[in-house]
Amino acid sequence: MKKLRTKISKWFDRLDDRWRELPIKKQHRYTLLLFAGYVLLSIIVIAKVCYDVGASDSKLKIEHIENPLIKQNKSPVSPQDSISKILKNKMYER
Repeated sequence: MKKLRTKISKWFDRLDDRWRELPIKKQHRYTLLLFAGYVLLSIIVIAKVCYDVGASDSKLKIEHIENPLIKQNKSPVSPQDSISKILKNKMYER
C-alpha cells in the first residue's frame, strides 16, 4: 500500500514540475481553455434541464403500487413440501 502511495505521490510531483516548467502565458491559456470548457458544459446541462422541464407533461399520474408476486403466473400444480409430508405421515402412524 505504501508503494502505491509513493508512486502516486511521485507521479503528482512530476506533473506539478511539468506544469511549473510551462511559461506563464501557456499556463494562463490552458486555465482559460479548461474554464471555458467547464462553462460550456454547464450551459449545455442547464439548457437540457430547462428543455426537459418545459417539454414534459405537467400531469402527474398517481397509481397504486402493485405487488409483483400477484402478477407471477402460478402453476396449476402446487408444489408439495416433502418434509411436512414426512412429518405428517409420522404423526399419523401411531
